[in-house]
Formats: sequence, C-alpha cells, structure tokens
Amino acid sequence: MPLGLILGIGRAFRRKRTSSLDILSSKRAPRDYYKGKNCKPTGFHTRKGGYVVMQEKLPNYVVPDLTDFKLKPYVSQCPTEVNTTEASESAK
Repeated sequence: MPLGLILGIGRAFRRKRTSSLDILSSKRAPRDYYKGKNCKPTGFHTRKGGYVVMQEKLPNYVVPDLTDFKLKPYVSQCPTEVNTTEASESAK
C-alpha cells in the first residue's frame, strides 16, 4: 500500500485517494486558508487590528567596512584575457 494510505479505526478501513496528497495551495484549501511565502513573522497582531513590529525579530545584517578593499563588487560574465607576470614565469 503506497505511503500507508489506510485511514480509519476499527473494522472499516478506507483508502484515501492519492490525488488528495497533492501540494496544498490556497485554491485547493478552504476559503480562509492563507499559505504565505515561508517568511518568519516580524511581530504580532493586536486585538484592535494593529500590528506591532518587534526589533529583535527583524533581520540584522553585519557588513564589514570595505573602503580600502582592492576588488570591485561587479564581476563580468565576459572576462578579457589578462597577461600577468606570474603566468609568464610559470611557463618558462
């Protein structure tokens, strides 16, 4: 029996249709179902319909200081041929 699809208790066993094991979306669910986008909540809803954002739940990105960094942030997908002294010395 695939995936253990036997449901029920007692002497009356029923098989559940495999078509109902499809991915659950808001179109296949009840009217008030909201799936969301797999995001963590950043706060909570109040009784009067408001929303309170909690600072400890917000993402905190730590970015190092890159003022004297030699590399550029952009990398070209079409690099040009660059002759270096290291490559010419290793060929000898």
